[in-house]
Amino acid sequence: MPVQAVQQIRRMRGGAQGHLMLGADGHAYVVKFQNNPQHTRVLANELLATRLAAAAGLATPQAELVEVSRWLIDNTPELEIDLGRTRERCRPGLHFGSRFVGGLMPGHVVDYLPEEQLTEVRNLAEFAGILALDKWTGNANGRQAVFVRRPRERRYKAVFIDFGYCFHAGEWRFEDAPLRGVYYRNDVYRLIAGWHSFEPWLTRFETLPAETVWSAAGDIPPEWYGGDISEMEALVERLLARRCRIRGLIEAFAQSARNPFPNWGQPASSSPPQPWSSLHFPSNIDTRIH
Repeated sequence: MPVQAVQQIRRMRGGAQGHLMLGADGHAYVVKFQNNPQHTRVLANELLATRLAAAAGLATPQAELVEVSRWLIDNTPELEIDLGRTRERCRPGLHFGSRFVGGLMPGHVVDYLPEEQLTEVRNLAEFAGILALDKWTGNANGRQAVFVRRPRERRYKAVFIDFGYCFHAGEWRFEDAPLRGVYYRNDVYRLIAGWHSFEPWLTRFETLPAETVWSAAGDIPPEWYGGDISEMEALVERLLARRCRIRGLIEAFAQSARNPFPNWGQPASSSPPQPWSSLHFPSNIDTRIH
């Protein structure tokens, strides 16, 4: 059952022009509307990719269908979409809702941390897992995360948000490039020292039952992708077929000029890390970038 929105709280930043809204269940949600400026399909992308990330055990906000009534839109002047020269009212109906990190009374939520705090994030290792997901789903945007801690806690926890540009936003295609779908700071990859650093998430994606993906896709309202079931089926089939390419796509990022994994192959001793050219990758992995 969808969550009923009962109140608009404030407009959020970002290209989708989402709104923070209070649900009837007492939780706050960042709601992205069907008629957002990016594309209606970004709602489908958000729900599908968030569900896949959660299935692998990665830290993501709870994703829900949020129903916004015509009455609420008509009585809330702020619920409108800025299209540059014109504005239009947000559309009533079912929309994507991401539970607001920290809740209505957050302890401390930030979207930037200085280096000394970033490297102490409690679940820093999960950046390897979300990298695997972003490569699998062809995220055409940079990886976004927020950091949350409760009162009296010193260390933050990363929560991964914004999956709208997976599957190349509204185009539903995979245009893989080494520097797409990655976090903008190498500090988050400092713990990656080999393929074992991507576990257990990488293996979970590679072996994720097809029915799990189909079930997540089945939760998406057809109006979020124009009602063409065949296009959704084609997307899921291509996504399932790409699971064998995740390692090759990670390797392409590793070999990029960013040098994101300088500690790859470095043992516990202080010996220097091995160069990527000396590593042995599975011979059956297609490492080409299409």
